[in-house]
Amino acid sequence: MKLILASNSPRRRELLAGLGLDFEVRVIPGIDESYPPNLTEGDIPLYISRTKAQAYLPNLESDELLITADTIVWLDGEVLEKPKDEADACRMLRALSGKTHQVFTGVCLTSTEKQVAFSCRTDVTFAQLDEDEIQHYVTTYHPLDKAGAYGVQEWIGYIGVERVEGSYFNVVGLPVQRLYQALKQIFNIK
Repeated sequence: MKLILASNSPRRRELLAGLGLDFEVRVIPGIDESYPPNLTEGDIPLYISRTKAQAYLPNLESDELLITADTIVWLDGEVLEKPKDEADACRMLRALSGKTHQVFTGVCLTSTEKQVAFSCRTDVTFAQLDEDEIQHYVTTYHPLDKAGAYGVQEWIGYIGVERVEGSYFNVVGLPVQRLYQALKQIFNIK
């Protein structure tokens, strides 16, 4: 089957490429990523990844397998989405400082015949960050396109992340080991 990655994320492209599989990137702009307010934790990105898949389904060919994904940061019962601006990014990093939070990624694999979806959880513990570190990261790396206002693979991850329990690649944006197992076992792609 021909793999289609429905994502603008350079990190997801890099992670999928790391599996050594050929794929095409296909993006439909403006897909609604809202979700029902009663959803929590891993159910949120799972719902959004399925919603994204529905937008592509009408144009999916019988020999294509679509990969959609969404990642959220969950802290103390709330979602930290992409920050609105640098002040919002600083606020989020202050909230994450010295605490453990969860990163959930929902992945949906869709063909014209079936759909399989799963979510993956990783616990991330941040050291206490000082205001200079937060300001430096936000003004230098501009993490406005990242859930929770940080990229674990960037400077803030080097100096701030004390512990990762679960898939590191899930925190980057795609749980590639779990994805590979699903591709191999369910869709016979190796």
